[in-house]
Amino acid sequence: MSFTAATLAGQLLVTGFAGGSPSPRFARAASRGERAGAVLFGRNGRTPHEFQAMNAALAALAAPVGPILLAVDQEGGRVERIKAPFFSLPSMSRLARAAEADPGLVASVAAAQAEELRAVGFTMSFAPVLDVNTEATNPVIGDRAFGREPSAVVLHGLAFAAGLARGGVLACGKHFPGHGHTTQDSHLVLPVVSRDRAGLDAIDLVPFRAAARAGLDAFMSAHVLYPALDPSHPATLSRAVATDLLRGELGFEGVLVSDDLEMKALEANVEETSVAAIVAGCDLLLVCSDEDLADRAHAALVREIERSVAFQERATEAAHRGLALRRRVPPRPTTVDDLDRLAGAHDGVRDRLRRALERAPGSPGDGMGST
Repeated sequence: MSFTAATLAGQLLVTGFAGGSPSPRFARAASRGERAGAVLFGRNGRTPHEFQAMNAALAALAAPVGPILLAVDQEGGRVERIKAPFFSLPSMSRLARAAEADPGLVASVAAAQAEELRAVGFTMSFAPVLDVNTEATNPVIGDRAFGREPSAVVLHGLAFAAGLARGGVLACGKHFPGHGHTTQDSHLVLPVVSRDRAGLDAIDLVPFRAAARAGLDAFMSAHVLYPALDPSHPATLSRAVATDLLRGELGFEGVLVSDDLEMKALEANVEETSVAAIVAGCDLLLVCSDEDLADRAHAALVREIERSVAFQERATEAAHRGLALRRRVPPRPTTVDDLDRLAGAHDGVRDRLRRALERAPGSPGDGMGST
């Protein structure tokens, strides 16, 4: 497939907007092939029928280039953008403890969640969290992680991803190469993980290596500085991390999605960070709410595509990788009947989860952190 500079730049962007229907600005961009996907939040709907209508409208915009990615950040626990009556999951740390006596539980609840997301039109969930929670004062991960040991995160993280796949939804493991040892929130500042390379290999990278071997669909990058890997650039903007380590050492073949470019960890303007993230090795860029920033990122990518043959080649590689992912799980038409069929369909899994949670031991770290 050949692209214009504008459509090639568009294949690198997944963006958000406010309101209960596609914003006019997003609709214009997507209908021109200048957006690869949309990320939705609670601000975009509340009921299953509202999200179903929204995703149907979005899917209809994407014909010029390829199927649109329809994504949501639906981990469970504190990061659950879509509320009841959707299947509500506990924090991943609680889920992991509940699964100690019920080994198949994590995959079963993830599959149930995915079936509901698929029934209202979503194609990707930004989960599972693959961070190893090794820092007691971590303000952003905490109970979002499956545990404090790499082995637990591998076991439950891969089970969660398998459950999403079983339910028909793409998985995105995060936050590569590991956000679990930070003491600061990357939404607010640039955190630093000071482990040496041996420590990263022994702890933080273990789940991502396992997920790469398992063929996970996508990873999300961390806006975190790892001096042992690159003393100058956060992972999202680091070729040493996003290409040399991820592709060269780990052998990851999936799509690398940036964390939200609006976060304050990235101090440079969006024109610089959007280009730098693609150069580093990201394939899709998230701009989750600010449509002005999304348009500025798109314009910057177009300019660099027109200016640099090397950047055009890197952007084309990223676009084809993203398109292959989107074609594997494209949006499909959904109806009210799909929702009606789900009514009560997961009551058995809900009861199983409730019983497992009642049996599971508590943990003093369960309530750690904030979104």
